[in-house]
Amino acid sequence: MSHKNMEYVITKEDFRKWCFMSVDDLERIPENEKKMKLLLQDNKEDVFIQAGDMMTEDLLSNNAAGRPTRWVLPIGPNEQFERFIERVNKERISLKNAYIFIMDAGLDWQGRLYPYENFRFNARRKMEAWFFDKIDPDLTVPHENRYYPDPSKLDEIDDKIEELGGLDIVMGGVGFKGLVAANEDPRTPYHHISHEEYANSKTRVVWCNPDTIVAYAERSMGGCYNALSPMMITIGFKSMLKAKKAIFIVTTGAWKQTVVRVALFSEPTLEYPVTFFPKYVPECYLLCDRFTADHAIAHNPYREDMFWER
Repeated sequence: MSHKNMEYVITKEDFRKWCFMSVDDLERIPENEKKMKLLLQDNKEDVFIQAGDMMTEDLLSNNAAGRPTRWVLPIGPNEQFERFIERVNKERISLKNAYIFIMDAGLDWQGRLYPYENFRFNARRKMEAWFFDKIDPDLTVPHENRYYPDPSKLDEIDDKIEELGGLDIVMGGVGFKGLVAANEDPRTPYHHISHEEYANSKTRVVWCNPDTIVAYAERSMGGCYNALSPMMITIGFKSMLKAKKAIFIVTTGAWKQTVVRVALFSEPTLEYPVTFFPKYVPECYLLCDRFTADHAIAHNPYREDMFWER
């Protein structure tokens, strides 16, 4: 381990150790040696069913105790919503006392929200179509309890979460460099942001890091980076790290295999912001299919050469 201003930095030897582990190796490591609880399924479909069930059980528990349900939810991944909505409608589970905070939204190059007509980038329209409107109207979340990040109301979400006394669940994906919502490592040669400052970051407008734009363009847009929003508004860590539970769904294959290991073993580092969660959130879960939790390097016959030291 090396340090910069006494803050943890992942070393080449760390990556060598972690990336040499196959999915079977990960399973053999005792839970107390992992930062998060790894929940594996053979396929992606079962991962989303498990995540939807975790949502449902939390809602049932809160309703039975007369507590509000307070969640941060993503626009994507969203396949877990299908299982959750199916159970809510079938079992007649009320969300009338639920508060839903959408974790991020795309912004154009001038830092403004896209119009409601833009289905690709408008967070409100997507969540209504994929989540709120699919729930029976007698059961769904009241409109006044739905919160979307808005550059014109930067403090609204953080103030409401503080008023509610924190969060029950933060659910989302994890970017290949460890972003949660649109919280990426802040790259600037002029300002140093400490771990403590980052852990207290509030809802804010950010530029997307170039490698994130390239990665998502290659994954979903045929390499057309112009088809992605250049800026985002995101809930910060100050609110999300007050959650009782964090559930991360990582099912997108080879490009996430390294971040799975970083999330499981790394100390907090700005290089991979997801590593902050185990320090602050009592229960952290990493839900993966076996292929995503495996690692290509672990099976490569030339893997020693990849970390060659003269």
